[in-house]
Amino acid sequence: MQDKSKHMIYGLVVTIHIIVCFFIIIVVLLQSGKSGDISAAFGGQGSQTAFGPRGAASALSKATTWSAVAFMVTSITLSIYASRRTGPASVLQGVKSQPVKTQPAQKPATPPPAQK
Repeated sequence: MQDKSKHMIYGLVVTIHIIVCFFIIIVVLLQSGKSGDISAAFGGQGSQTAFGPRGAASALSKATTWSAVAFMVTSITLSIYASRRTGPASVLQGVKSQPVKTQPAQKPATPPPAQK
């Protein structure tokens, strides 16, 4: 029973993480850049949007902040779960090592004696 509840919690955290990822993408794309807001890209009338010139910046800034916090919390939660599930392990744990083939050292070739 406990194992099933852990899998449900893991699935819930993954689902929240994916939703937060899409939300943060949308919120960042809706924010206005230095040259104007998103309506300027489509030929709109400047910053006369539904939120108004100041309301959009503060609402989108708060949404970005809270979604970034949620993204960090879910990321840390998923990394902790993954490390506890698998435990510390080496990347090369399952790789079989090949014996090193060595050759005996050869004596350096001596030059033939000089003839006079």
